[in-house]
Amino acid sequence: MCGATAGGLSLDGVNVAKEAVIQGQVVRDGEPIANAYVRLLDKSGEFTAEVPTSASGHFRFFAGEGQWTLRTLAPKAEPVDRQILAHVGSVAEVTISL
Repeated sequence: MCGATAGGLSLDGVNVAKEAVIQGQVVRDGEPIANAYVRLLDKSGEFTAEVPTSASGHFRFFAGEGQWTLRTLAPKAEPVDRQILAHVGSVAEVTISL
């Protein structure tokens, strides 16, 4: 993961024109949630990848183009699923509220 910046994750060194990027932040009551887990599931619901959130609640995946599901797991919260569409050449930004 790249270092977090005030406006979110930095894209320094990421060639967005050649990548499908899915990134965002996990929050509860507007506060970032560190050490949650975000899973990337393909369109059939199969597990593809998992990352922990940073101290600022941020996460990032480099994915193939298409439809994905983000499943967020955190203490004292029910799992949250979010559908996201990834496109090569763009960054799909998402905020996941628990």
